[in-house]
Amino acid sequence: MSIEFFHPPEAGESRPFTRAVRAGGMVYVSGHSAPHDPARGIHRGTTPAEEVRNALGFIASLLEEAGSSLDRVVQVTMLITDRADYAALNAEYVKHFPKGLPARHTVLFGVPTEARVGFSCMALAG
Repeated sequence: MSIEFFHPPEAGESRPFTRAVRAGGMVYVSGHSAPHDPARGIHRGTTPAEEVRNALGFIASLLEEAGSSLDRVVQVTMLITDRADYAALNAEYVKHFPKGLPARHTVLFGVPTEARVGFSCMALAG
């Protein structure tokens, strides 16, 4: 079985993980929030809905690069920082899976960013 790594970390990078991996007919995407680089005009979003939209857009681009799509996602982990955002995050989340919601679990998390939400997932390849 071959394993293909998409965007492995550079030597010395502070985030020691590969963004996505394809193996055994599956694509595994590491946890990601929406991209945020104000110096380049990239902003995570100002509302929970925008953050979900932007984060899942980033996840979708990783899936596409690895030969999959949001339509082929079978499991999602939604990482949230504030329980108060849960309903607003869910209201946007369901819009991205119109053909059926993947299995999911939600976890409260803390990372050294100001992100409200992040996602990791597993999807069928091909």
